[in-house]
Amino acid sequence: MHQIQEICHRPEVPTPCFLVDESLLARNLDILDHVQHQSGAKIILALKGFAMWSTFPQLSNTLHGTTASSLSEAKLGLEKFGGEVHAYCVAYQDEEMDFLRKNCHHISLNSLSQWQRFRHHAGQTDTSASFGLRINPQYSEVETEIYNPCRKGTRFGITVDDLENAGASILEGIDGMHFHTMCEQNSDTLERTLEHVESKFGTYLHQMKWLNCGGGHHITRADYDTAKLIELIKYLRSTYNIDVYIEPGEAVALNTGFLVTSVIDRFDSDGHPIAILNASASAHMPDVLEMPYRPEIIDADDPGKKSHTVTLGGTTCLAGDIIGDWSFDNDLKVGDRLIFTDMAHYSMVKTNHFNGVNHPAIARYRPETDEVIIDRQFTYHDYRDRLS
Repeated sequence: MHQIQEICHRPEVPTPCFLVDESLLARNLDILDHVQHQSGAKIILALKGFAMWSTFPQLSNTLHGTTASSLSEAKLGLEKFGGEVHAYCVAYQDEEMDFLRKNCHHISLNSLSQWQRFRHHAGQTDTSASFGLRINPQYSEVETEIYNPCRKGTRFGITVDDLENAGASILEGIDGMHFHTMCEQNSDTLERTLEHVESKFGTYLHQMKWLNCGGGHHITRADYDTAKLIELIKYLRSTYNIDVYIEPGEAVALNTGFLVTSVIDRFDSDGHPIAILNASASAHMPDVLEMPYRPEIIDADDPGKKSHTVTLGGTTCLAGDIIGDWSFDNDLKVGDRLIFTDMAHYSMVKTNHFNGVNHPAIARYRPETDEVIIDRQFTYHDYRDRLS
């Protein structure tokens, strides 16, 4: 961490700033590439988790393509990444499908009603996409309800009862199945999930050309069991004679990025120390409020562990724009830089312009040349031009 501290304190690094270390991305890509070569799976980048397209030339050397949750993400994958472009959305509109069916490799539909609406596109001469259905195995180990895709009354996927009630002809024109039931989990969760997938949909899988096992696979985490993942994928490929895809977003960028911020005010409130940063939980790292998620800060610790405990607050008018409490060896002062870790995935794609607060700059560190590359700095016009 000493090196990244030195880099983040360089005068050419503005604050706030998202900074991604290309050598850390390369480390993750090595792990993902090992899984691909050993298992025969194709790994594609979920743009909903990480869409920093200045890194796409590096990522596309290893990954097979991208998966999109919207028309805009699909266009970004086509324009900036290349390779295969997959798409899944809860519901498509006609004008979206007109573009996607001609430009995507796979399109996964969320409901039988969506398939019935768009199935006439399958097999047409100007349709390049292979169509699939998102299935709901009615099993998930995601404990946080807002992230549980298999909770009762879910919007996501087709159950085995839905298929059986629709009749065998409903699958005419369908080439694949897609499930996404995991979030930041290990391969043992996938193993148990596949038991439910097979027990409910195994008969149908024998009719398919591909299976997409979704995201939520924390493959690049230190304790992740890649050997088990490889074993599971090889089993699926040999048992059902299908192509297998996985589409992590977080695992691609896990532990590769930092949010560099500055203290812009320091005062006490009811005797409690408050430091205001030129960053915001609600505008720049909303998972802090939504999940809730507690990021780590270099050289900081939990409250009370070090000499000075301080509440870190954001700059918006939201009373709850509180990043959290941390302790430091020395009291904070205006101008101090704080470095939040693991800030590449989801934070960047979820930023917003609430209160007109400016977005953090976007930058990369390139170890080969010891260079900080500032890819983007935002201005008033970025805020203005998203409104009318």
